[in-house]
Amino acid sequence: MSYELVWFKRDLRWHDHAALTNAAQSGPLRCMYVVEPSTWQQPDTALQHFAFVHESLQELDAALRQQGGRIEIHLGEMTEVLDRLWQQAPFTRLHSHEETGNGHTYARDLKVQAWCKAHGVVWHEYPQFGVVRRLKSRQLWQAAYEAHMAAPQSEPGSLTFWQTPQAQAERDARTQVDDMLRMPHPTHWTHDPPQRQRGGRREGLAVLRSFLNRRSLGYRGGISSPLSAPDACSRLSPYLAWGCLSMREVVQHTREQLAALPDQAKRHRAGLAAFISRLYWHCHFIQKLETEPAIEWHNMHRGYDGLREPEFNPAHFDALQHARTGWPMVDACVVMLRETGWLNFRMRAMLVSVAAYPLWLHWRPVGEWLATQFLDYEPGIHWSQLQMQSGTTGINTTRVYNPIKQAHDHDPHGRFVRTWLPAMRRVPDEWLFEPWRMPSSLQADLGLVQGVDIHRPIVELADATRVAKQRLHERRRDDAVRAGKAAVIDKHASRQTWRESPPQRKAPSRRPGLAKAPVAPEAPASKDQMGFDF
Repeated sequence: MSYELVWFKRDLRWHDHAALTNAAQSGPLRCMYVVEPSTWQQPDTALQHFAFVHESLQELDAALRQQGGRIEIHLGEMTEVLDRLWQQAPFTRLHSHEETGNGHTYARDLKVQAWCKAHGVVWHEYPQFGVVRRLKSRQLWQAAYEAHMAAPQSEPGSLTFWQTPQAQAERDARTQVDDMLRMPHPTHWTHDPPQRQRGGRREGLAVLRSFLNRRSLGYRGGISSPLSAPDACSRLSPYLAWGCLSMREVVQHTREQLAALPDQAKRHRAGLAAFISRLYWHCHFIQKLETEPAIEWHNMHRGYDGLREPEFNPAHFDALQHARTGWPMVDACVVMLRETGWLNFRMRAMLVSVAAYPLWLHWRPVGEWLATQFLDYEPGIHWSQLQMQSGTTGINTTRVYNPIKQAHDHDPHGRFVRTWLPAMRRVPDEWLFEPWRMPSSLQADLGLVQGVDIHRPIVELADATRVAKQRLHERRRDDAVRAGKAAVIDKHASRQTWRESPPQRKAPSRRPGLAKAPVAPEAPASKDQMGFDF
């Protein structure tokens, strides 16, 4: 008897899993996750990603075993694994979610598609986010997003599993993982922050509940400062990026909670409404990479090619990576990210802004490094955001964050800086955000050593930023660059500035329509509004 092969990727859950549900309606299931060596050797991967996946797989396997099945862990390239399974016992259908991943997984999927065609296997792919494959027009996207989020969550019910003969069973999953860990990897792959979030659906659901019931009270106004953001932000991003929770269930639970709140709970309602809006922008950004995969490598507006690439300064990049830029707010953010795998969106934007403007670094190498640092790395959001913050989309307002001003605005008493940069605990308040300006005698009295405890900025901030903005705006004023803007808007721009306002209790919901929606600029009211729920 044949079976339905279910391929788990970045969808490590059993609830609202369209591939699992649909496969279960056609026959006995065989569920697998494939540890692909070439995928885990890409420059945007890190040990923290693999460890989070491993933790999530352990919980997924335990859930499937309760119903008489399991998740098979296979080590090898995807088409090689399919060959092995086919030789053991042929199958006619492969089920998985659509993936908007990096270029490597896109090429892998093309190989899988060719393999399926050659073997007469039908590959069923199901949407996971509010992202539309082969979208004909951006004008159609919002309605598709709303339809996906409003659809009932898929419930697989009782599952029947295909029993693999013991002689044919793959080795124990733990052995497979150990094999993977022993393989040679790039140096950056060893990165696994000691304070990162742990994987698994149970962890994700606990984080969701705490946010909806309590922490979302601080969402509006609390997500910008790195002091309040760890509690005010939802902290759901890794569980969405790796699929422990589905986007649809998060949206629906949030809307249900919002509708149940009394009118007088204005702060709570405003926080949840802002969160729903951000979830919408999450999918909006992934759609950009789905529509144009090349933006992982190339400027979204090709008129900006050559702007920074030929002048990449390795010393500037090294200082940024090792928290030695000299600007305490920047360096503290790098250390926090290194230790926790997470940073709120405003501080992420500041890091990219500092890299792109005063340090004049091209976004691609910076993006590869940050991908390894972010536990919640989601390619579709990541590369679009890198380009937006670097000014190479051609359709966004220039966003330049002054790291000294950001420190005064969001860490006025230096608690964040002193938490992550211990040497700053010896620096008096008046010198905290520009410690290099301290008299050398005072530095000596405090036991601070230049180049060890404190660093002089590698560039003069005001001058370097002014020159960078001038160069960007000169390119932007070029006639050919201005002429190319319309094509980028047509392909990628939002068709309206979408925001879900807190609904009145018991009032009928009204879905925003598209008929009169103008093409909107890519910037909602708040700089923090764009992007993912960091």
